[in-house]
Amino acid sequence: MADREDEELQMALRMSLQSSMPEAKRSKPRESGEESVEARNRRLQRELLASAAEKRITAEKRIRAMENKSASSARPVGAREEVVGKSAAAAVGPSAAKAEVGAPQGGKVEEGERRGLDSGEELSSSDVDQLFLMVFGNGVSRDVLAQWSNQGIRFSSDPATCMGLVQHEGGPCGVLATIQAYVLKYLLFFPDELGKLEANSPLYSLVQRRFCQSPFAATDNFASITDDRKQRALVHSMVEILFLCGSGKKAVVATLGFSSHHADDGSEFDQNEMVTKALEGLSIESASDLQKVLRVKTYASWTAAFSQLMAMLPVFRSRMGAILFLISALLSRGLESIQADRDDPSLPLVTAPFGHASQEIVNLLLCGRAVPNVFDGRMDLGGGMFLKGIPTNVEVGFLSLLESLNFCKVGRFLKCPKWPIWVVGSESHYTVLFALDPSVQEENELEEWESKIRRAFDAQDQSGGGGFISVEGFHQVLRETNIKMPPEKLENLCCIGYIVWSEFWQALLDLDKSMGGFKDSTGLMGKKIFDIYHFNGIAKSVLNGNIAAGGESPLQRPRLCKLSVSVPPRWTQEEYLADVVTASSSEPAGKETELELKQPSQHAPLVDCIRTRWPRAICSWVGDAPSIV
Repeated sequence: MADREDEELQMALRMSLQSSMPEAKRSKPRESGEESVEARNRRLQRELLASAAEKRITAEKRIRAMENKSASSARPVGAREEVVGKSAAAAVGPSAAKAEVGAPQGGKVEEGERRGLDSGEELSSSDVDQLFLMVFGNGVSRDVLAQWSNQGIRFSSDPATCMGLVQHEGGPCGVLATIQAYVLKYLLFFPDELGKLEANSPLYSLVQRRFCQSPFAATDNFASITDDRKQRALVHSMVEILFLCGSGKKAVVATLGFSSHHADDGSEFDQNEMVTKALEGLSIESASDLQKVLRVKTYASWTAAFSQLMAMLPVFRSRMGAILFLISALLSRGLESIQADRDDPSLPLVTAPFGHASQEIVNLLLCGRAVPNVFDGRMDLGGGMFLKGIPTNVEVGFLSLLESLNFCKVGRFLKCPKWPIWVVGSESHYTVLFALDPSVQEENELEEWESKIRRAFDAQDQSGGGGFISVEGFHQVLRETNIKMPPEKLENLCCIGYIVWSEFWQALLDLDKSMGGFKDSTGLMGKKIFDIYHFNGIAKSVLNGNIAAGGESPLQRPRLCKLSVSVPPRWTQEEYLADVVTASSSEPAGKETELELKQPSQHAPLVDCIRTRWPRAICSWVGDAPSIV
């Protein structure tokens, strides 16, 4: 009899997977009038399994139909096909089935009636063990695990910083700051894309330098950005990063395995509350804890990944959001590839003892490779050994306080990204620096001219780098660069039979621009002036009004600081200032010069980071100094 019942169960489940949904097959009437308790329990279990499988398949078909309107989704991780028995187990799970066996006939099956977010499949215990060890290592503290399992990906509620992601816990700032950099790229330079579901390719912007600046970027009115645009910018950023990690071929999305209403049901507040309640009591203290709730799904279609991530935003806004996105990036790259990227795979990606994101995590999100260094390419140490750096150009860049202290050298790939946005690394925190105009990265016209002249001069230098050339070589330089040197100056330079670079350079500074020199009638001598913004997502206390009178508590909000930057040309600042002062001495009495009107320079550790990108930059700001910690 038991064999017959098992056969009927399998038949019921097979019927539940058919394209037309029949009524669940029930067991035949018993020949005897009495039904034993054991037989009754088996019958109830069989009916519950069949009913739950039917409803689960119906919910999945609804979601799949929505996805198929734009693109078909890829197979799950490992490309394993679901079989009938596993479908039933996934629908209710063994523990749920046992709990419902003794329920009254006709009772509700909560798991079958609630609609899921198509969260994917479980990872094997060995994969989760490897993942957990790779991220946290052995002996990770509870405090570090708490930091990473209590940080969501949420925008600030403060109007002045509403375009920024807020951080409440130390540790995941490397993940949040990098996502923030991509979000700013879409908000500032791709506003038209935020209204489109389709894109040309997952790495759409890698081949696009043309941009349409957002209206609020011209006035830095970030408070005018709508919630819908911010959400779309966030999802575009997440999808781009994941496909970057997946070499443009796939994106693995990690989420939680609890049932949840579909994103179309209820308000955003209701969705967030529902996810928050589902996470009550959840604690991640080991790999086994993570395996119980972690679900993953792979996408080869950018549009399908975008749609699913939009539906899953409540999960990523929850306190598990940062760790889930990090896991998504690691799985998109592949655990074996992650270890191959690193110089020392034995070290955890989250550094002890404070749980900060390593440079490998930041580099993974910036360039799709978990390399540990910030220089360009690879550094050959000899003997078949080498250190791995950034392999190619990046969308958003990276600056480091450690470079100003001579502990590292950031390469051109990170220092000069495609868009004027940089993650800024200090000893213990990551923040974001950005400009509203890409032209801040363009080399100054006079600096380019100086480089061209110097290259022509060095090509004629036969002294092995001594800095002097022959008269014949000097005339060749003048012809190549089309410099029109006056006869008297030319005679003075050539009178000793050779020309020294320092004397030639001084003559160029006194020669007007129209003749190929560097003398500028404006007195600015090629100086660049622009504004740049610094965003620190860590929430700090800010007094809101009169606390004593109103009884209000301090606000916890991020900080956005606007800096005015003045960058002299590559020649020494002393020469530049001397030239301006000399020029100003001939000004009429009582007329204020540009130098006198200039705000005094200010200093903070951020300025040292800025000067690694723009040497000798002079910065000023209003109010408190920008903080990179």
